[in-house]
Amino acid sequence: MLRGCLTYIEKTYALSFCPQPAHVIILNMSLSLREVEHVAELSRLKLTEAEKRRYREQLSEILDYVARLQSIDTSQTRPTFEVATTHSRLRPDIARPGLSVDELLKNAPEIEQNQFRIPPVLD
Repeated sequence: MLRGCLTYIEKTYALSFCPQPAHVIILNMSLSLREVEHVAELSRLKLTEAEKRRYREQLSEILDYVARLQSIDTSQTRPTFEVATTHSRLRPDIARPGLSVDELLKNAPEIEQNQFRIPPVLD
């Protein structure tokens, strides 16, 4: 569904979300309310008038930003295969002793054979 909306925007504004030469620059793109309604229809969204106005502003800003990104010369930039660092910021996974059965069950409302006793789920 989103791909259909992006395709509509790409065709309408001769804009592509794939790398383009740096000479393709589109500035100050302002969507009309009719275009927002069309994108909403493609997305199967029912929008209020206030939402249409808000989305018109937000989508126009997004398209302006994409146009600004197209003006950046990336011909000397190596392709990036991952944007995240390769090292983990999480703590190391080290095994530690757990709680004893008595410690685990000490707050249980009912215990049966060293297990939590719960009411039957199925009759």
